[in-house]
Amino acid sequence: MNSQIQTTPTPHPNPLPEAGRGNSHGSRRALLKSAGAGFGYLALQALLGAEQKVTAANPLAPKVPHHQPRAKRIIFVFMKGGPSQVDTFDYKPKLQEMDGKELPFAKPRVQFAPTGNLLKSPWKFQKHGQSGIEVSELFPHVAKHVDDLCIINSLHGSNAAHGGALLKIHTGSDSFSRPSLGSWVNYGLGTENQDLPGFITICPTLAHGGVKNWSSSFLPATYAGTPIGNASIPVTQARVRYLTNEKMNRTQQRQELDLLAEMNREHLQTTGPEQALESRIDSFELAFRMQQVFPEVESLADESAATLAAYGVNEPMTENFGRQCLLARRFVERGVRFVQVTHSDSMVQWDQHGDLVKGHTKNAKEVDQPIAALLADLKQRGLLEDTLVLWGGEFGRTPTAQGKDGRDHNPEGFTMWLAGGGVRGGMKYGATDEFGYYAAENKVHVHDLHATLLHLLGLDHERLTYRYAGRDFRLTDVAGKVVRGILA
Repeated sequence: MNSQIQTTPTPHPNPLPEAGRGNSHGSRRALLKSAGAGFGYLALQALLGAEQKVTAANPLAPKVPHHQPRAKRIIFVFMKGGPSQVDTFDYKPKLQEMDGKELPFAKPRVQFAPTGNLLKSPWKFQKHGQSGIEVSELFPHVAKHVDDLCIINSLHGSNAAHGGALLKIHTGSDSFSRPSLGSWVNYGLGTENQDLPGFITICPTLAHGGVKNWSSSFLPATYAGTPIGNASIPVTQARVRYLTNEKMNRTQQRQELDLLAEMNREHLQTTGPEQALESRIDSFELAFRMQQVFPEVESLADESAATLAAYGVNEPMTENFGRQCLLARRFVERGVRFVQVTHSDSMVQWDQHGDLVKGHTKNAKEVDQPIAALLADLKQRGLLEDTLVLWGGEFGRTPTAQGKDGRDHNPEGFTMWLAGGGVRGGMKYGATDEFGYYAAENKVHVHDLHATLLHLLGLDHERLTYRYAGRDFRLTDVAGKVVRGILA
């Protein structure tokens, strides 16, 4: 299917395809054929080191946003399993006071599992920074950056199960296959580095939606996320498969791709535009360019000892996530538009239905120092101003106890925070009730979060559409509003 966006072209001195606007002639192949230009010619320019021209023929070329952006890129720091808001960034004195007592109002009609009475947080909270925001002792390193954080305490979703909730936070839908947030961003803005994918996900989970959480669904496959490893292996073993070709040198590979492109042109003369083939050829060309660039980005050899120590790369507890966060910085500084890092094991990391103290303590120790180092590193390099960092899980947890010392899933009210990229730092937005169960003040739905992220990137979530199966789709479906109270 061809994309068709409902928007007005934006004048520009050097016209580029507008954000999310499809090619009116159908495809990249059709444009190349009608222009009499071959795939080999374009790729040969890159091979010879010539500056690659940004044209409508390149689906990942930078595109003009709908309005002036505050951020150019996103790093999504995803905590799989659902960290507890009342034990991290949503301090509730009333919960501490009424520990062990019955919740004084009704629990949700739909719950994942039964829970009992109120369970206070076993961790102390302390005010930090000039803003004086309370942060749990679980995050002593991140707490030092609280004046850069915009903490949204009033998130709410619609699904109490991991699978549906992961899909909701990643794609905007908990019941249908839809393009992921990163794919929409990649589709709408393109990438600033034509030798790297526009959307990279590092060690993503294979459970609870798996590849659907980073897929392009009905968007062209060009905009899908490129996974590096998965959650079941350490990041030191994570690689992009088949990045090197031991049997052919680059000249031979180039000749092979040129021959394949010529054969495909002949094929398309009889069949006409074919999106699946277009995307496949685009992926071949990108993979060819990646062979020289990707290994250098993945290697940390040029990082200083101080930087490696700051991210905790040399410590067993923080090595894995520290490497993920450092790689995220290396990718975004090279122009990758959307990078996700995921803290997870092969199943569910933050899902403490029992052993809350043991589980959350371990998890926080693994991520606290690396996340703080990422924020400090981005800021020191001047990247935080136009890089939006998003932290959080698929939902929160109940303030009521499950078993002796656990908490159940809670999509009714939870916390995520943003930093950099045009949001106000040192603030809390919205609130849950006095126990931390339901979003109660300035409620922010997942659709609202997505609308706001796109807005900060210069994209109007109502105009970023794609026509498929007879209707125009968008990330926020038919809902979503920009949370203007958090904008700087």
